[in-house]
Amino acid sequence: MLQRRASRILLVEDNPADVFLVSEALRDSGIEFELRTAPDGEEALHFLFDETSRSTFPDLILLDLNLPKINGHKILQRIKSDPRTEAIPAIVMSSSGAPAEIARAYSEHANCYIRKPSNLEELFGIILAIKSFWLEIVQLPDSQRSDSQYDA
Repeated sequence: MLQRRASRILLVEDNPADVFLVSEALRDSGIEFELRTAPDGEEALHFLFDETSRSTFPDLILLDLNLPKINGHKILQRIKSDPRTEAIPAIVMSSSGAPAEIARAYSEHANCYIRKPSNLEELFGIILAIKSFWLEIVQLPDSQRSDSQYDA
């Protein structure tokens, strides 16, 4: 029987409480996942572009915009301008609901923009929706999800 490998998720978030809550919501959702976190933009870019092995690109990036060192907009621009990472879904999760902020993220090719929820129940619902759509329904290019995602 074919088994799907765990989804690799990169969470770029500087608030430890938000990191904890998202990781708990992921666990509760039933997603089989490997979570890598980056507390600032510099570490996120290092993980994506400076490490020697690129066999571990994430399947999905959850990205805050307000980050120390390098902000989320610059990260998004870099991800979407590099052929190795442009197909990785980049989901912006920000506390800002400002129309200009939302428009800017989409102009930088965010795959979607989600306003951070105000309570835990909403967060769990959002994570379930992300799981359903981005990790179960969406078909990614072969370069993003290779045959190596399945184990015998």
